[in-house]
Amino acid sequence: MKNGIVALIMMAGTWFPSCSIAAHDCGYRMEILINGVSVQEYQQSECRYIEALRGKEYSIRLYNPTAGRVAVSLSVDGLNSIDARHTTAGEASKWIIDPYQSVTISGWQTSNQTARRFYFTTENRSYARWIGDTRNVGIISAAFFREKPVIVPAATLYEQESRRRIEEGAAAGGKGADAKSCPAPAQDLAATGIGHETDHRVTRVDLDLEDSPAACLSIRYEYHPELVRLGILREFPSALERREQARGFDDDGFAPDPYRRDQ
Repeated sequence: MKNGIVALIMMAGTWFPSCSIAAHDCGYRMEILINGVSVQEYQQSECRYIEALRGKEYSIRLYNPTAGRVAVSLSVDGLNSIDARHTTAGEASKWIIDPYQSVTISGWQTSNQTARRFYFTTENRSYARWIGDTRNVGIISAAFFREKPVIVPAATLYEQESRRRIEEGAAAGGKGADAKSCPAPAQDLAATGIGHETDHRVTRVDLDLEDSPAACLSIRYEYHPELVRLGILREFPSALERREQARGFDDDGFAPDPYRRDQ
């Protein structure tokens, strides 16, 4: 174990083909999924953005395109997806991905058997608000650490009997951040809530990791109006703008009969 890091390994992963180019040239990837479909990303300067859909559950898919195992620190709104702590990437508990596989994380791990789903909500109703630290809402980040290429004894696996409840959130308002440093939550800006419980079985394993991450990926998410204000998306046309595009003729067919539409 390196620097006391404890990693959480998924019981199953999804295999995908290696890149067509050399493994070291293949990029690590992170995708946001809604209903199992990858959400479109928008690039602006150095940032990647997606459009949050209010009330929708989402998942995060992490890809390891290399021939070795990697451990991934994954945070949502600045909170680690395993223990909801705000730490450095190196200190964080991590997900382990076997070579040429991916894992899909659908929520915060609340025990060795269950997780609670991510879903888009507002800062005021977010999990970060319940924890007491809304300083980093609106961002999903993943840091990929490679396992050191040395021969080590077989890792010792053990079932976690129970997981300590999140101390920062157990007290009223939580202890995640100094109240003076935590900004007031916004009513309409996007954040992530902690939703319904789902089966998600895991075990723990210790790994000897490289000191620095091989890759760090981040995705910002906002609702449509905020993406428009940031210049990433165009505003939906107003009713007047739509009417300005109206034309009197389109084709010379017959008028459709609404009373015969089922015939």
